[in-house]
Amino acid sequence: MTNAPAPAPVPSSAQAIPPLPPVLLPSLTGLRFLAAFLVFGFHLHAGGLFTGTGAEGVLEVVFGQGATGVGFFFLLSGFVLTWSAREGVPARVSLRRRAAKVLPNHLVVWVAVFAGLAWLGGVSVLAGVAGLFLLQAWIPVQSIYFGVNTPAWSLSCEAAFYAAFSPLLALVDRVPRRRLRVLAVVLMGSVVLVPVLALPLPAGLEYWFVYVFPVTRALEFVLGIVLARLVRAGLWPRLRLWQAGALAAAGYVASGHLPGTFGYVAGTVVPLALLIPAAAMADITGARSPWRNRVAVFLGELSFAFYLVHQAVMRVAEGRHGVGLPTAIGISVALLVGSLVPAWLLHRLVERPAQRLLLRPRAPA
Repeated sequence: MTNAPAPAPVPSSAQAIPPLPPVLLPSLTGLRFLAAFLVFGFHLHAGGLFTGTGAEGVLEVVFGQGATGVGFFFLLSGFVLTWSAREGVPARVSLRRRAAKVLPNHLVVWVAVFAGLAWLGGVSVLAGVAGLFLLQAWIPVQSIYFGVNTPAWSLSCEAAFYAAFSPLLALVDRVPRRRLRVLAVVLMGSVVLVPVLALPLPAGLEYWFVYVFPVTRALEFVLGIVLARLVRAGLWPRLRLWQAGALAAAGYVASGHLPGTFGYVAGTVVPLALLIPAAAMADITGARSPWRNRVAVFLGELSFAFYLVHQAVMRVAEGRHGVGLPTAIGISVALLVGSLVPAWLLHRLVERPAQRLLLRPRAPA
């Protein structure tokens, strides 16, 4: 197995943000689009477009648990931030890189969606302000945490995770190597117990506590940190990517049959926690991976923008029911393409230029 990358020198104020470690993980980039596509399919299914077409059962199996793709992103964020962190380089370096990728896209999409909703007369100022500053997930009111651009609620959680990353990483670094596996198991068990703690809550508050609340979702982020440490320490067991993928697919389908809120996060946390390190190990060792090809990586690079814009695009098909299977399939393809095209434009015209601007070398003081 390839050892963890050697630490790089501390960058001076005149240097650009240092590059990622020599061992990149393209399979994780490819998997990002799969997770985003499952979220897309979930919203497509939940919108009822296929109601009465006879295909509802198929969509339920394939996309019924698609919202669990957000858990993949939370785990992946902790993993990637830790993987790119290096001794001697301040944690704010990794955070600045993530902020340069996330915030410009968020602001552009938020402005566009807010303006559209304001023109239609269906926007809450409170939801808009909370969403603009990525505070919406802290407010247990669905019209607020899902307000304006609904998928951005997860960015509210991510913003909190990024702010807490440095102390969380320091705490994990203090855990002895031999206890990292125990900590990973404890964190997975904690995620499984969250729905138990939420049982006494009213239904709406229970859902928020399990699925949206940044504190409970932070367990997955911290688990991602621990998983990255296990891989870098050479402590990850020999689990092939196809085996982890099969377990993730089985867990995904099975989680749809769990009672109450157990299917939202708890049912997939273990298989996803196996999948991410397995994909990373496939890249490190050069093992075969279907997520490392050029198409998968390209789509993975668009995945964040795709995730942000897809539900706003889907609003054009709201209320369409009983259209017949061929028409429903055609509309679905149009919505997919109609989400990918603006995602590509957002990636090329906003995300990449913003990263070049925000991560460029600074002039010496």
